[in-house]
This record gives sequence, C-alpha cells and structure tokens, in this order.
Amino acid sequence: MDDTAGQTDRKAHYVTRELTSEGPRRTSARYKGGAPKRGRSVTVNLRESPLSWLHARGHLTDRQFDAGERLRADWERAQLAPSITMRWDPVRVKGGPDAGLSPSERQLAAKRRFDEATAQAGPGLSDVLWRVACAGESLPDAEKALSWPARSGKLVLGLALDRVAQYYRIR
Repeated sequence: MDDTAGQTDRKAHYVTRELTSEGPRRTSARYKGGAPKRGRSVTVNLRESPLSWLHARGHLTDRQFDAGERLRADWERAQLAPSITMRWDPVRVKGGPDAGLSPSERQLAAKRRFDEATAQAGPGLSDVLWRVACAGESLPDAEKALSWPARSGKLVLGLALDRVAQYYRIR
C-alpha cells in the first residue's frame, strides 16, 4: 500500500487572503500574486476543516462551503466551543453584521444567528452539520457517531448546508 498519497492530502496548503470585517475573503483579484501590497491580510490553511476537504474534491458547491464557513464563524464568535477554564479573552470583531454592538451583544447576536441557522437546517440535519462544520469531525466519524450507514453523511450534509445557505441568503 502506497502511503505517499495520504501524506500529501494531510499537508497544509497555506494562502494569503484579504482580511475583511466578515473574516478572510475567499477570493480576491488583488491577492492572486501572493502577499498583499497594503491592507490587512491573514494566512489561511485551506485544508483546515473537513468542509474545505469536501469542497476541494467537488463534494460541496461554493454556496454550501460558504454557508458552512459562515455557520462556523458564528459558532466561534458566540464562543460556543467547550473550554476547560474561564476564558478572559473577548472576541474582537469590528464591522460586519454586528457593528455598533458591545462585545456581549455581538456574542449574543452570533449565538442567535447560529441557533436560527441550525433550526433552519432541521432537527435531523443539524446534528451532522454541527459535527462537521463546527466541531471539525470528519464525515466518516460523524456517520459512526450518529449510527448512520457509510457514505450517507455527504448527502445529508449537503441538504443541511443548502438550508443554512438559504438562511444566510447566500446566492
């Protein structure tokens, strides 16, 4: 068995993206040649989440991928990830949909958007959506945890992401 193909899939793929108030911009003509000449930028690992892995292989459309990334951004802004100790670092996000709100109000607004988006996905679809888009589980691991047949999660995840894209009004 040749393990070199598996090793190349696991390597990081870093790109420089323009940093906007909504997060890193996925495409930008200004940054095609590498680092930006001015403005703020961030280096992003495109193979960081299972969603990017699925998107890179053509299993998710651009619309579905963007919906999953928006959901994960709201999940992170709402600080819904489990933590072991007290967290003293507030989420600092300037601009975007929560401009003019205090840090606590931004966190509550992000939690409301997250709750509404997962409710839009539906009770049977939100489980795999949260596991893959937010918790970072691989699709096979999510299928096993939910006691689903193998290769059924891709279809269900696509349906859930379509509903979330509708909630976020992504075209």
